Amino acid sequence: MDAVSSILREAAITVIVPRFRALADHEVEEKAPGEVVTIADREAEAFISSRLGELLPGVPVIGEEAVCDNPSLTQALDTEPLVWLVDPLDGTSNFIKGSPHWAVMAALVRHGETVASWIYRHTDTRLFQAERGSGAWSDGVRLWCDAANRPDAAAIRGAVLGRFLTDDERASVTPRFTQFAAITSGYSCAGYEYPAIIDGAQDFALFQRLLPWDHAPGVLLLTEAGGVAKHPDGRAFQPDARQRGLLLASGPAVWDTVHGVLYGV
Repeated sequence: MDAVSSILREAAITVIVPRFRALADHEVEEKAPGEVVTIADREAEAFISSRLGELLPGVPVIGEEAVCDNPSLTQALDTEPLVWLVDPLDGTSNFIKGSPHWAVMAALVRHGETVASWIYRHTDTRLFQAERGSGAWSDGVRLWCDAANRPDAAAIRGAVLGRFLTDDERASVTPRFTQFAAITSGYSCAGYEYPAIIDGAQDFALFQRLLPWDHAPGVLLLTEAGGVAKHPDGRAFQPDARQRGLLLASGPAVWDTVHGVLYGV
């Protein structure tokens, strides 16, 4: 666990931080419509992938930028017993804008189940780790979600990441937001969104697009801290899940309440 933490921290310090708020125009490009990438993303992923390869020789590394160039790499989640997932710079758009909300993340997946995860946030120097069955931790402190039972939607605060809502989804859920105490658009960074629920800054979050490197690290962290991460149909998240929608909550009672409001159940 500590070896991977050191790799992520070193990638942030040596590759990413020197370019924070110092990117040249030619160091930012559009990799897909509406999706941007920077030289920091690419170089950090190369650094992390190489070091993880040394740590566990022969274990495939599925990195966000490598998959952009070769989508077939994700097949390893179905065919390989052990796989690394890497998001070298979660919150790239924030990073480009100079926002502090960015993170470096990784997860280890065994037979389709996330067994360990790491989130490193250099701008507030927080390191999060989770190991299946051994809990969620931040800088040596065991993490637990706020266990308060909040059956009343009017007391619940959350974030809805609306960018990837379809028109029909937006028309369905948006009118229901008024039933909650507060709804924000989130941090645009999973490395902040998941810990915010554990820390009590918000009670739930709703995502639509589910890329494995975005969510595998945070889901394990949240669930090991006593939180809930399930698809709207009630199924638990899996890194190779090929469906939309993921509702996170600080506990079962909050998840049930939010699900009932948003989906009319």
